[in-house]
Amino acid sequence: MNTFDDDNEPGLFEEPPRRPPRERARRPQRSTPRRTGPSAGSNGTLRLAGLIALGIAIVVGLVLWIGSCSSQSEGYAAYIDAMRPLAQDSASVGAKFASALGTPGLTMESFESDLDDWKQQEQQDYVKAQRLQPPGPLQSAHAQALATFQLRYNSLDRLANTLTVAQQGHAGPAVVASALASDAQLLSASDTVWAELFKLAATQTLAARDIGDVIVPGSRIVTNPDIVSASQLATVYQRLRTPSNGQGKHGSTLLSTNAVENGVTTQLSETATTTVKFGGNGVINVVFQNSGSFPEVRVPVTLAITVDGESVSTQTKTVSQIAAGAQATVSFTQIEVPQSAYSQSAAIYVKIARVPKEKQLGDNAASYPIFIRLAST
Repeated sequence: MNTFDDDNEPGLFEEPPRRPPRERARRPQRSTPRRTGPSAGSNGTLRLAGLIALGIAIVVGLVLWIGSCSSQSEGYAAYIDAMRPLAQDSASVGAKFASALGTPGLTMESFESDLDDWKQQEQQDYVKAQRLQPPGPLQSAHAQALATFQLRYNSLDRLANTLTVAQQGHAGPAVVASALASDAQLLSASDTVWAELFKLAATQTLAARDIGDVIVPGSRIVTNPDIVSASQLATVYQRLRTPSNGQGKHGSTLLSTNAVENGVTTQLSETATTTVKFGGNGVINVVFQNSGSFPEVRVPVTLAITVDGESVSTQTKTVSQIAAGAQATVSFTQIEVPQSAYSQSAAIYVKIARVPKEKQLGDNAASYPIFIRLAST
């Protein structure tokens, strides 16, 4: 007997009852919105902003670069401007030196005092230059400027010492002149140092940096090399040790006047007419001698050309100094006469001016008859 209730027994092929599906827990939604890709409009804005930023950077860079160049140029200009008055002051000693040598009343005491003043002037320029702060690339050139002032100080100091020793030892003019010329060579050397190692070097440095509006000054102390020659310094020493108010005479003697053309010399005559060609490279040389017992200074020599008694050309040159018994040659060039003077009888008149205390004047002038021709070119 079947004890199970048919209603309660499941069928052989019936599915057992399923469990109700469990609901999945929902994730909490984010409070921030999701990112979205840039739109086409925003891309253009970003590119524009980048270009603007790049442009600003370029402008700022140019401004900084221009400012840097301007500042650099101002630094070089300030340094050169500070050096300029020192260069001029140092070189001015040369003009004072030449003027003193041409002073008639020059004495040993006054000249030694001048040398002391001039070397102190060079020392002051050196100290002032030493305080300057040149731009880095000009440091080497600046050192040469200092060397220039030092050379000039040393030269003037040595000249003073040589004169003192010579005076104490009563040395002869020839020996002293050689020593003085050696001392004075430092002045000429200083001009070379300044020109080649300061001015040229500084100019090249400025050019390499495209600084073309800054001009480096020159500084030349010896404008006439003859002034520091042994012969001229011998005369100076003779003047210093021989007072002009001592025993003896003063005077000049005209020795000859010569016309020189293309290397050919023709001596003019006071009695015979000489043909002289003008208009080319002709030169008239006047030779005279200091026939006195003392050195003379600033001796004017005049050459005049007359036609029919009227002057048509006149030149005057001055001999800075001439030793007692010495000869000097004065050359007159670029002599110009009017066209009407050619093929005419004329005369050349030469005169050596009177020196102080000169009494005999009959042998310091002459007149030479000439016939003027046009020189071939």
